[in-house]
Amino acid sequence: MSGKKMAQTWNQHLVKKENKTLVLQTIKEKAPISRASIAQVTGLNKGTVSSLVSELIEEDFIQESGTGESSGGRRPVMLLLNDKAGFTISIDLGVKKILGALTDLSGNRIIEREIPITDSSLEIVTDILYDLIDQLKENAPLSRYGIVGIGIAVPGVVTTEGEILLAPNLGWKKVQLKKMLSDRYQLPIIVENEANAGAYGEFMYGAGQHSQELIYISASIGIGVGLILDGKLYKGLRGFSGEFGHMTIEKDGRACRCGNRGCWELYASEKALLELAKNDGLSVDSIAEIIKKAGEQNGVAIKALGQVGDYLGVGITNIIHIFNPEQVIIGGSLSEATAILLPAIEDRIEKNAIGFNRDDVRLNEAKLNKYSVLLGITAFNIENFFHTSVKESTQASS
Repeated sequence: MSGKKMAQTWNQHLVKKENKTLVLQTIKEKAPISRASIAQVTGLNKGTVSSLVSELIEEDFIQESGTGESSGGRRPVMLLLNDKAGFTISIDLGVKKILGALTDLSGNRIIEREIPITDSSLEIVTDILYDLIDQLKENAPLSRYGIVGIGIAVPGVVTTEGEILLAPNLGWKKVQLKKMLSDRYQLPIIVENEANAGAYGEFMYGAGQHSQELIYISASIGIGVGLILDGKLYKGLRGFSGEFGHMTIEKDGRACRCGNRGCWELYASEKALLELAKNDGLSVDSIAEIIKKAGEQNGVAIKALGQVGDYLGVGITNIIHIFNPEQVIIGGSLSEATAILLPAIEDRIEKNAIGFNRDDVRLNEAKLNKYSVLLGITAFNIENFFHTSVKESTQASS
């Protein structure tokens, strides 16, 4: 075959893949939808849409479901995503617990498990992780594509290749988690920073669905930040963006496990909150206990929450000045206390933020609560599956 002919064939294949992806994406977003409406929305001609829809039905990605309203002619057949064609395993690996779920291709949780962690050593945690994944895998319903991917979110610096370079609050360094899981399960594996996953979860399914410029603050044992810029997850050159928990807010401040001093998370995290309360004589072991005490007008609890809220506001103000976002979402375990924390955060932003930056931004708590990170990983799994599968099926049919 001549070079010109090969280039022409390749271009046709590329166009078909892009069109097929567009049709599938339109059905995912706007279902139930008819073939005619897909043509109208995408700008593709009806013949192309009909052909691509037939392929997607044959491949079990979509299915026909009843009929829609007639506009004068025959009632149109409506199309839906076949969300039970496969399942994903999504894991939020935290410092104190592991939350795992089996989800369908629309992100619905089918099975869910939560396991406490008392020892964060790599050997112990990976044993728990493998056991959890095995349980979810074995209990998955039968489907054409089976388990289409496994995704893990971790509180640490993760490379684009899925290596955990540093997870200070777990005590992990240079862990090849993606390779470990890939070798064991022989399935597509995604390992991602938990704040990136949380940002994407809120962007896809939660409070950030209508924002294109979104900052997600994961405030738990430590602090991570996920960035949605121009409607896309921003990860930086090698995946290291968003480590704002380790920006210095106190020059020559307290020593951090990351090797720096005066890190934001030392003053504005769950760990900081519990330490403040205990140092002031209040014996508490959880955010829920501090919230309860504050509700009972306990002065120490109210003071500790106010101080952590104030420090959260310092860091958030810096982030607002850098990114000029449309929305800042507070997630992680501290989001349980946002009713008390938000006024202190807003006061600090009001004091420190430049007016035009302050006026642009909305401050919200995470809508998905403890599922922000889990559903972000689910969305990564699903997108990876559809992207890969449409590509492979298009090559096979070309």
